This record gives sequence, C-alpha cells and structure tokens, in this order.
Amino acid sequence: MKILIAEDELVSRKKLEKLVETAGHEALSASNGKEALKIWESAQPSIVITDWFMPEMNGLELIQQIRRRQGSRYVYIIMVTAQGGTDNVVAGMEAGADDFITKPFIKEELYVRLKAGERIIHFESRDIVIFSMANLAESRDSETGDHLHRIRRYSKILAETMLLGDNPLPEITPFFIENIVLTSPLHDIGKIGIPDYVLLKAGRLDDREFEIMKSHSSIGFEALNKALLKYPAADYLRMSAEIAESHHEKYDGSGYPHGKKGMQIPLSARIVALADVYDALVSKRIYKNAFSHEVAKSIIIGDKGTHFDPLVVEAFEKCEPAFCQIISDTDYN
Repeated sequence: MKILIAEDELVSRKKLEKLVETAGHEALSASNGKEALKIWESAQPSIVITDWFMPEMNGLELIQQIRRRQGSRYVYIIMVTAQGGTDNVVAGMEAGADDFITKPFIKEELYVRLKAGERIIHFESRDIVIFSMANLAESRDSETGDHLHRIRRYSKILAETMLLGDNPLPEITPFFIENIVLTSPLHDIGKIGIPDYVLLKAGRLDDREFEIMKSHSSIGFEALNKALLKYPAADYLRMSAEIAESHHEKYDGSGYPHGKKGMQIPLSARIVALADVYDALVSKRIYKNAFSHEVAKSIIIGDKGTHFDPLVVEAFEKCEPAFCQIISDTDYN
C-alpha cells in the first residue's frame, strides 16, 4: 500500500518513512503540504500521514484539499501533531482527519493507526470488487434487475431472524451476518462461464442445456476457491465459495452439484437458497409472470424439509413482513 508522509522536519520525516517501510508499505514523502498534494494527485496513495504545521500549506489545508478531490475513492488520513487538547482534535476532525498521533509517539502507536486505516481501505475495496464481480455475471441477463440487492436484503433478514430466535445456531454471529450480506451477491458468479445460447434462452432448457446451466455452481466455486487458497484467512472468500457451490443443493439431497443433504450443506448456502428461490418466484420472467407473496410463501412452506432447511423456512415465516416490504420497495415487473 502507498502511504504519503507530509512532514517538514527532516528527522521526523525519515523516522516515519522507516516505520512505514518496516510495516511493509511504500513510503512517499513531502516536506510541505503543497508538495504533498501534488504527490497525492499523481500517486493516489490510500493513506496520508501529515504534520499539522508545515510551510506553504499546513496539514489542515492539505486534508481539506484531499477531501475535496478524492472522489469516490476514500483516503484514510492520520494527523501527527504536537498540538494536544480537545479543540485541536475537533478542528482536525472537522477538516477531515480520521485519526491523530501526538508527538512524541512510539512505533507501536503508529502501527496500530496504520492497521486501522488498512482495515477501512480493505473493506471498501473488498465490497466494491465483490459487487463488481457479481454484477459482471448478472449484467448478461437483463431480466435480473436489482436481483443482487434483493438477495442481500433477504439473506440478511433471514440470518438476523435466526440469530434472534430462541435457540440460534452457533454459526450465526454478527460476523456471519456481515459476511453473508457481503458474499450472497456472488451466488451466481459462475454464470460468467455459461454460453449465451443457454443463459439467455427464453424457453425451457432441454436436458443437455440444463446440464450446462448447472455447471455454473462448480465454475463459481472453482474461481472463488482459487482466491481462497491464495488468501486462506479471508473468511468472506470461504463463505462466497460455499454459497456459489451449494446454493442449488436441496435439504433432502436431490439438488446439485453434489447431492449434499441436511447439515452437509453450508448454512450460508441454505439461507441463500431460500432467498434466491423466493426472489425468482416473485419476479417476472420471459417465461412466467410474477407470483404474489402468498403464492411464493405457500411454495416455500410446501418445500420445507425437502428443498429447504426447516429452520430457514421457520425464520422466513417469522420475518414475512420484512419480505413484503422489500416487494413493495421494488419494481418486480
């Protein structure tokens, strides 16, 4: 990650450069705010560490200029200053600073601040990349509309309802819910590998075409699992791979691609399976009109224990009003 250091005092600037590089980042440095702004505009670093008092342009002015020009790509800004006190902190925050370090500081303090900045930049980049990937697959099918946003909302509501139940499953935590909101849009990412004559066919697929279509689950899993192998600590990649592979499995073992049943199917995929089917039922397609909520509800309840996990269906029955609200918020036609 590129980190820009704006500090007019040479010894302090060199100290910051060394600490940034020791933390594994590329250090860019400037001796005043005006020079720092030019470097920021050309190099676009993700994090800026700036002194308060500098010649030509001080730290507050630098922060204000960056905030005016940053566009949609967030920049995390840490202000390093000898100016203590609440008033100075408020002034820095109002200018757009995200964090403060008071001189003199120790290296561990800077590392903690950098880690906080890294997490925020990582989360923003992660969300953008994941939703862009999902939209890449969905963009080939003009009928899906806001399908990805709705899947997120349905999946979140189901998981939250299960968390608040009398006997919540141990897997469901606030972190699980955060991940399912993030990764559920990737459920059909494998459709990027399905040929148009199958993906966009208006009528019913024949047996051969259906086998091709079913392969999107394995294609999606393989792509996401490769990323997981490279970054094994990324829980969201593990969940996204599980969902992509298993959201067409059925609770009774009659689904695909592996015929998993019951608890063999990851919980995230069992939740997304219901969300995905519900959205398909209440949406208009070339080959069908949109079903009402009541019709979709009867189909889902009728498939309790066969297609769907009974616990997920019970959660669905508890949060019906929220599902109906999403329908009222959305043009399904």
